[in-house]
Amino acid sequence: MTVRSILNTKGHQIMSVEPDAKLAAAVKLLAEKKIGAVLVMNQSRLEGILSERDIVRVLGERGAGVLEEPVAQVMTRKVVTCKETDTVAELMEMMTSGKFRHLPVIDNGTVVGLISIGDIVKRRVQEYESEQEALRDYIKTA
Repeated sequence: MTVRSILNTKGHQIMSVEPDAKLAAAVKLLAEKKIGAVLVMNQSRLEGILSERDIVRVLGERGAGVLEEPVAQVMTRKVVTCKETDTVAELMEMMTSGKFRHLPVIDNGTVVGLISIGDIVKRRVQEYESEQEALRDYIKTA
């Protein structure tokens, strides 16, 4: 199973903020959309990613005043990305070893989606359920 198959089911929509947006605005977007990360983009160029972990870390270090700072001061700049042709097994390895839960999907230098660990788990559960159903059907006809 590839990233492309997940995006074809999930969709290619992404949530993003500009680097100069206030952190408070990004927090509001995360809460409203019930998501764990947002891409930081300058027009169509990926500049970074802002996750709940980034926000909690900086709040713990610098206090609530940081909410008035630009996202660029808080975001993760070194973003690990994946391709639509990458497999779910490859993504699980990247996420586990890198200790992150969101991967932007890049195609020819353009962001085409965002995959979360939740997307991967959901797809794996669907696969297991399909396999179980196929085995039940096989046993019934044997």
